[in-house]
Amino acid sequence: MALPRAIDLGLTKCRVCGLVAAAGPDEVHCARCNHLVTVRMPASAEKTLAWLITGIILYFPANILPVMHTSTVTGHEDSTIIGGIIEFLRSGSWDIAALIFIASVAVPVTKFLAIGLLLWTVRRRSVWARHERAKLYKVVEFIGYWSMLDVVVVAITCSLLQLKTLASAEPRLGIVFFCGVVVSTMMAALSFDPRLIWDGPAGAT
Repeated sequence: MALPRAIDLGLTKCRVCGLVAAAGPDEVHCARCNHLVTVRMPASAEKTLAWLITGIILYFPANILPVMHTSTVTGHEDSTIIGGIIEFLRSGSWDIAALIFIASVAVPVTKFLAIGLLLWTVRRRSVWARHERAKLYKVVEFIGYWSMLDVVVVAITCSLLQLKTLASAEPRLGIVFFCGVVVSTMMAALSFDPRLIWDGPAGAT
């Protein structure tokens, strides 16, 4: 037997403080934090899709354009994300290469696929693997902040090289686009209303 949803009982929850309140046709403000409480976030799927498309578009220049420019006694060099991973591998720094790959490639691509899957199933009002999709959303929301590790690595590298007399480093335009990717995917996750996962045919589990 399917358990009733909060909306079926005329209840909804504040997304800020978690207080459960009675859902109504009119706007309701949380009695605890005064935040606007809605049964479902307005245009949640549309906003999430817009942020997702923005992130995918920004991801291409983020990988094509250089993220850092280094100057040494041997010359000048522009480094892209993929180029930086390859250079760290060649120098034997497997741990740093793995860290950058996970933060700059694996995490963003995983978020694109996961958010896309959530949107697609919500659009179809699918009842497939609801509990697993709810957990997937929590994972996407959690790992989003770790994408900034690549930006942190560039910042630390630039700072360290500035301390050397014969070497210097400066961030380049690619890092701006990558920051845009991180922000866009974070906004996509925040715009998605996970309660939509449980909407579907009456009585479905």
